[in-house]
Amino acid sequence: MEALRLFRSLSRAQRNTFIACFLGWTLDALDFFLLTFVLGPIAHNFGRTIEQVTFAITITLMMRPLGAFIFGWLGDRFGRRIPLMIDIVFYSIIELLTAFAPNFATFLLLRALFGIGMGGEWGLGASLAMESLPTPARGLFSGILQQGYAFGYLLAALVYWIVFPIFGWRGLFIVGALPALLVIYIRAHVPESPVWERNRASGRRMKFDLRRFAKEHGALLIYAALLMTAFNYMSHGTQDLYSTFLEKQRGFGVSATSTITIVYAIGMICGGTVIGFLSQRWGRRRCIILSAICGMLLIPAWIFSPGTPLLIAGGFFMQFMVQGAWGVVPVHLNELSPAEFRGTFPGLAYQLGNFAAAYAAQQQASLAYHFRDANGNPNYALTMALVECFVFLAIILLAAIGPEKHGREF
Repeated sequence: MEALRLFRSLSRAQRNTFIACFLGWTLDALDFFLLTFVLGPIAHNFGRTIEQVTFAITITLMMRPLGAFIFGWLGDRFGRRIPLMIDIVFYSIIELLTAFAPNFATFLLLRALFGIGMGGEWGLGASLAMESLPTPARGLFSGILQQGYAFGYLLAALVYWIVFPIFGWRGLFIVGALPALLVIYIRAHVPESPVWERNRASGRRMKFDLRRFAKEHGALLIYAALLMTAFNYMSHGTQDLYSTFLEKQRGFGVSATSTITIVYAIGMICGGTVIGFLSQRWGRRRCIILSAICGMLLIPAWIFSPGTPLLIAGGFFMQFMVQGAWGVVPVHLNELSPAEFRGTFPGLAYQLGNFAAAYAAQQQASLAYHFRDANGNPNYALTMALVECFVFLAIILLAAIGPEKHGREF
C-alpha cells in the first residue's frame, strides 16, 4: 500500500521520466544479454571456442567506463536528457550492425563500441530519475529502476526462445535495434532534470576539472568503484554463464533453459523492488549486507540442487538477493555523489567496477575447464559457487566499512 501511495504521489512528468529511464536500462540490458544466450552458436559460426567468444562480454564490460565518462561529462555540461537520447540511438545502431558482422574481429569491435553506449546509459538514466523523484520515493524507485536490468534479461530470454529457433543468432541482434524507438517517447514526454536546470539557472554549474575531481573526490570514487567491482562479480558471476551451465552441465534444451531463466529474471525483479523499498526504512548498507548474507547461504540450492524444481527455486531466491542488493545501488551512488558531478560520478563508479569485473565470464569459463565434473566435462557449477562465495564476503566487508548518506536532499 505504501508503494502504491508513493507511485500515485508522482506528477505526470515524474512518471514519464521514470518510465523512460527504466525502459532505457531495460533495453540496454536486453541488448547485452542476447549475447549470453548464443555463445555456443556464435563460437560455431566463427570457428571459435566458447571461452574465446566470452571475450566479447569482457570487452563490452571493459569499454563501459569510457562511455560512462563521455556521456556523464555531456550530462553534467548539457543536461541529462539530450545525451541520453544520443546514447540510446548509438547503442541501438551498433546492436543492429552486430547482426551483420562478417567475421569474429568485426564482431568484437562492434561489441566494444556497444560497451561505450551501454556504459553511458545507466549513469544518465539513474541521475535523471533520482533527481526528478521526491526524496521519500527514492528507495522504492531505485529498486524498480535497477530491475530494468532484470527485465532486460527476461526479454532476452523471450527473444531467444521465439527468434533464435527461426532466425538464428543474427536475428536476435536485429531485434536488439528496437530501443532506438524509445527516443521518440523521451523527446515528446520527458523534461530535463529539475536539479540540473536549477543549478544552471543559479550559475552553480562548474566546468568539469579532472584534476580537481580526483583531488576532492578521488578516495570516494575508488571506494565506490571497489564496491561496484564486487557487485558486478556478483551479478555477472551468477548470470552470464548460467544459460551455458543449464545447457552444457544440466542438459536442458532451448525451451527449458528459457523457462528457467525467465523464473530467474522474475526473482531479480521481485528482489530489487522489495529490498530497494526496504532500504528507505532500513538504510542502504544494511540492506546490501543482509542480501549478501542470504545469497551466500543460498549457493547450494542455487547451483547444486539435484532436482529441477529445487534448482528453479534456488535460482529464483538467489537472484532475489543478488538483485535485491543491486536495487539499492542507483539511489546509494546518487546520494554519495558530489552534487556538481552527479551526471558523471555514479555511472563512472559503476562502470569502473564493470571494467574490473570484465573478465568474470571468461575467467569462470576458463576455470570450469580446470574443475571438471565426474564425466570429464567443464564444471560450471563448482566454479560459479566458489567465485560467488568469495564475492559475497567482499560485498559484506565493503558495505560495512563504507559511507552512507541515506535520505540526502538534492
